[in-house]
Amino acid sequence: MSRRKAFLLKLLVYLFFLNSISFFIYLSHYKSEKNPSFIIENHTKLPLLEEEKKKNSSFLKGKSWPILPSYSPWNLNPNVRVQSCEGYFGSGFNKKIDLLIRSPDIHTSANYGGGGWFRCFYSETLESSICEGGRVRMNIDRISMSMGGENLEIVIGRGEEEELPSFEPGSFEIEAGNDQRVNGNKLVSQEFLDQFVPEGVVVRHTMRRLLDSIRLVNSEEFKCSQWVEEPILLVTRFEYANLFHTVTDWYSAYAASRVTGVPTRPHLVFLDGHCKSQLEETWSALFSSLRYAKNFSGSVCFRHVILSPLGYETALFKGLTEVINCQGAEAHSLWHNPNDLQTARLTEFGEMIRASFGLPLEEIRAQKSQVPRHNVLFVRREDYLAHPRHDGRVESRLSNEQEVFDSLKVWIDNNSFGCEVNLVNGLFAHMHMKEQVRAIQDASVIIGAHGAGLTHIVAAAPKAIILEIISSYFRRPHFALISQWRGLEYHAINLDGSSADPDVVIGYLRQILGSLGC
Repeated sequence: MSRRKAFLLKLLVYLFFLNSISFFIYLSHYKSEKNPSFIIENHTKLPLLEEEKKKNSSFLKGKSWPILPSYSPWNLNPNVRVQSCEGYFGSGFNKKIDLLIRSPDIHTSANYGGGGWFRCFYSETLESSICEGGRVRMNIDRISMSMGGENLEIVIGRGEEEELPSFEPGSFEIEAGNDQRVNGNKLVSQEFLDQFVPEGVVVRHTMRRLLDSIRLVNSEEFKCSQWVEEPILLVTRFEYANLFHTVTDWYSAYAASRVTGVPTRPHLVFLDGHCKSQLEETWSALFSSLRYAKNFSGSVCFRHVILSPLGYETALFKGLTEVINCQGAEAHSLWHNPNDLQTARLTEFGEMIRASFGLPLEEIRAQKSQVPRHNVLFVRREDYLAHPRHDGRVESRLSNEQEVFDSLKVWIDNNSFGCEVNLVNGLFAHMHMKEQVRAIQDASVIIGAHGAGLTHIVAAAPKAIILEIISSYFRRPHFALISQWRGLEYHAINLDGSSADPDVVIGYLRQILGSLGC
């Protein structure tokens, strides 16, 4: 057996062991009688529940978590240093706040109740919280927003204010046992919100407003028209048609799922009224299922619900305005030699995206007898209708993009290299998300003008090289930072204006291909 195969076998066994331990910890955590605060009921003890389950419950099969080569456990480690790379990108949500602890006499209610539970995990680094609870009721008629999920063409001109949720008091309620004195009380105080869910730069902090709407309800009044048994992740999206901002939402939702330790990928409920978009293909791939909140009717109760933080509170977004001094590194090196200035979390996340689409995670190597083959992907900016308030025209960041692409094609077609070079026309606006991710994964070199499409480099191959063409009107650090945090080689061509000299771009590509042995 070769060293590489032996290493891969050991890695596979190690990852299987880690996942088994995580699954065991999750089950122990929720079923242990020593921690009655977060017990999931043993339904076999409650005959009334079995009858109700047949009538009103929804059972949704969850997708299993894929085995990711760069995965590390998301433990609630108190030793994670504030503003370390793990604090920014990983398990920095290590301050647990119990807001509602279930009463030990959980089976005393005539309707198998006895109280829900609720807690939050706070990250001092990100100044953000991930929250979760049990026996939570959503009263959808108290939440004002559009239906969501419509085809774009039928909602042209609809305002964003109509699509974002507005919560009345009691939009969400938690069963609080039999104590009549708590009925109608708020779950959280203003002091709690200011300390653990600060508004920061977010003008409309929907998670904060959701928490502020939660009321406690006694068992006698906690009636549900439908129960959802599997873990549910509630997500409110901003700038939902923009890939960069959606990637921040994906990352936040992924982190919330990992921090709360759910054994399978949670089911997704969009707590917003946005219409359908192409990016839903990736939401659906990443999680077990997808549904819009307004598709429910009546009072819907969740056995386990998770609140995902806003994408604006991720390191991906915060890094645009504050220094996050982290360098991407290989996961196995960090397992043996932890380093506060290095991270493999974005690599792990990129693997999660690829695995969710069924794409291979191991590098496919050419045989020695074959000529090395390198794809050069040119990510294009195209006009397309993105959302109801969009006119269909994309702002140009490279005014002579077609000329640059044509020049690269002529140069590649008319030159001999020590390898096979293939220029790929990345017309992403007309490609399914899986095909976009596949094109990114298969590329040795990724070229593009500054634009949201380049955010796909979170899922690029580990040795991919990034060449960004930057207009003087759009000098922003998004993709230099993602490259840094992924550990990818990055080059920039800074323009004087918005037009690039094709010969200069060819010169950069010649040097990059030379470094690849071409």
